[in-house]
Amino acid sequence: MTGFPDNLPPAPPYDPERDKAQRERLLDTWRGPTGWRYLAAVNNDKVGIWYLLTAFGFFVFAGILALMIRTQLAVPDNDFLSMELYNQVFTLHGTMMMFLFAVPIFEAVAILILPEMLGARDLPFPRLSAFGYFCFVIGGVFVAGSIFFGAAPAGGWFMYPPLASNEDQTGIGTDIWLLGLSFIEVASIAAAVELIVGVLKSRPPGMRLNLMPLYCWYVLVVGGMILFAFPPLIAGDLLLEMERAFHWAFFDPERGGDPVLWQHLFWIFGHPEVYIIFLPSIALMAGIVPTFVRRPMVGHSWIVLSAVAVAFLSFGLWVHHMFATGLPEISLAFFSAASEAVAIPTGVQIFCLIATVLMGRVVNSVPMLFAGGALAIFVFGGLTGVMVALVPFDLQAHDSYFVVAHLHYTLIGGMLFPLMGGVYYWFPFARQKKLSDDWGRWAFWLMFAGFNVAFLPMHWTGVEGMPRRVWTYSADQGWALLNMVSTVGAFVFAAGFAILALDVLWPKRNRPMVERNCWGAGTLEWAAEVPDKPWGIRSVPLIRGRYPIWDQPGIIGEIDRGEWFLPDAEEGKREMMVTDVLDARPMFVQRVPGPTYKTLLAAVALGCVFIFATYHWWTATLVSAVVAIAAILWWLWTGTAQLPEKPEKYVGRGMTLPLYASGPAAVGWWAMFITMIGDMTAYFGLVFAYFFFWTIHADWPPQDAAMPLTVWLVVGLALALVSWGLMLAARSANTAGRAGRSRVMMGAAPLLALAAIAAFSWALFAPELDPTRHAFDATAWVLVLWLGGHLAAGALMQAYCLARSLAGYVTQVYDADLRNITLYWHFAAVTTVITFALLALFPAML
Repeated sequence: MTGFPDNLPPAPPYDPERDKAQRERLLDTWRGPTGWRYLAAVNNDKVGIWYLLTAFGFFVFAGILALMIRTQLAVPDNDFLSMELYNQVFTLHGTMMMFLFAVPIFEAVAILILPEMLGARDLPFPRLSAFGYFCFVIGGVFVAGSIFFGAAPAGGWFMYPPLASNEDQTGIGTDIWLLGLSFIEVASIAAAVELIVGVLKSRPPGMRLNLMPLYCWYVLVVGGMILFAFPPLIAGDLLLEMERAFHWAFFDPERGGDPVLWQHLFWIFGHPEVYIIFLPSIALMAGIVPTFVRRPMVGHSWIVLSAVAVAFLSFGLWVHHMFATGLPEISLAFFSAASEAVAIPTGVQIFCLIATVLMGRVVNSVPMLFAGGALAIFVFGGLTGVMVALVPFDLQAHDSYFVVAHLHYTLIGGMLFPLMGGVYYWFPFARQKKLSDDWGRWAFWLMFAGFNVAFLPMHWTGVEGMPRRVWTYSADQGWALLNMVSTVGAFVFAAGFAILALDVLWPKRNRPMVERNCWGAGTLEWAAEVPDKPWGIRSVPLIRGRYPIWDQPGIIGEIDRGEWFLPDAEEGKREMMVTDVLDARPMFVQRVPGPTYKTLLAAVALGCVFIFATYHWWTATLVSAVVAIAAILWWLWTGTAQLPEKPEKYVGRGMTLPLYASGPAAVGWWAMFITMIGDMTAYFGLVFAYFFFWTIHADWPPQDAAMPLTVWLVVGLALALVSWGLMLAARSANTAGRAGRSRVMMGAAPLLALAAIAAFSWALFAPELDPTRHAFDATAWVLVLWLGGHLAAGALMQAYCLARSLAGYVTQVYDADLRNITLYWHFAAVTTVITFALLALFPAML
């Protein structure tokens, strides 16, 4: 029987011998490597812990830099840091907090707890999680370590041109920032894809969307935000690095550029990132609060809708940071209203948390202490946010320490305090030992008091006129006392965090193991056995409520006895159940690959591409790129779309499921679709740049500009679309069982794609468009560069698919690779058409 039966047959009687044999097979299959092979691990519990420790390591480093800043500002005319070193310390502090801690820590927590919260064995792409981690740590060490060599970025964590675009003034530090963070963003997007697909396709049977835990909803919303927020910054990084490395004209007003373009692209990323940081922490409190008030969250559906509304509105707020740039008044009014409006759905979430506390009986605990402190601090920060959303006030407070205070109240109150509560709450889940309540209370009160002593006076410091980003000040300006108070508070806060860190890191051999579900929680991750097992969950259960442990008495015992789905690993394969997006009806059994070094090799090689490009070592860059591509192809060839030894498998309770799927049923198809959504968002950042220049220039393109050759643009368009058409035809021929015809078309398609690249390039090269001369030329070339890169990648994919077909991995039945690559070419075709319209049709209409 296939599908999801309405009436499941009863589980077979419990047999201790059968249970023991099943557990041994599961253990052999899911056990992670040890010793020197440990870096090959891909299990979510291992990768999640790596992510957490590394992100907290960067947080500690950034915190030390913050203490250096406060020491420098403690007294007037201080020479503790030189101006140059202060600028590096300030820039690196903000960069690490925003890029190396705030977002990665969300992904780390999600990778660690999400699979078991979903009743899944792992996330759909465990090797992708490991790859993302290695990219994160390599890029992070590259950026953070630059300060030890006097090469750290010094242009601020926002890296505004024209200062940042001037290579002589900022040196190699800006290039380290641009290329290092671009590499780190690869890790962020990889994790977002993994988490989105995990939430959509790895839920247990019965866990419909409206029954998902709130944490899973927040992961889904924030993952989607990352897909739309990070790519515009990648586009901006590309433009700024092309100007710095090759003198292309994007931000130079004398050559038709404009530095305000960078601000638009940066803050299209930057303001949603505030909510990318804040929403996961609300998710943590939505897990903590119900447990300690012993009742479900009030307004579950309202919270979900509010989170979605915040995500939507956050992309209409970026000019909130640009009120002082001289924009039209109608724009200021619109973005001011949008900035005020986002307070409504944010307030709904806060009120639901408060209502839940008021309607239950609170159990005193350290996690609830941090949750309460977080609410207090964030609400105050939100009130000052309403103030700076008003244009008249913002013009007075802009670039003052009032904004510094608001930023830290919002982010530390909205992110760090809930995260610390989450550490105390989920530590028994991760390590089966509890942290100290006494140490936890000391840590909280020192952090809470120190934070307010440090940042509350900054509001008044800003009102008195102290500007941001100054490295010293004179005694007669009247800021000395307030700055000294802030410095003392910062060190008190650091002492509180040091106690928490010591509590986490202190050996716990003598502490007893916790009781199972030690907090009495209702969500599924607390069904984990003590001590924990590497398989995640013993058997995948049928879910009938939002809090399964509360709503389904006895479910933990049923899971342990293997009474539900996939209780065994007869074939020695790592298996997990894939369900449909809306109703979580079982669709097929996915086999996920195990430990490997291929992800580490791919990450190291790709990291070398970015690092060598930073120093313009082009030969080494090219060699690294070849190695990275080879490693990724090796990884894909041996780890994805593997053919099963049989078409279907009995999974328990009278249900039989396929062992292979392709198209929209498969997780690989969803991963490709979601990745290309993010990719198209980055491309639209370049399109935004094109139209931005059109709006600020009376003549765009300039009257004396050389124009692309339309005939070659038409040829390039035709060749690319024919290549896309051949992939559609190859898919149809393969489905019809005509493998030979399908292979011929797959062989011809990459040749046409490469010819299309040549045609588009010649259309700009022949009339001598010079990207160093004018912003129009530079924008035209960057559009073609982007298109050429994607057509080249598409050609490589077509050749890969042909090779898979010849090797017998793509057949009439098993066609996941072909369908996924055809999906990629849908997006490549859209990119080709838009590029053609911008270069050939739009200038002709002006």
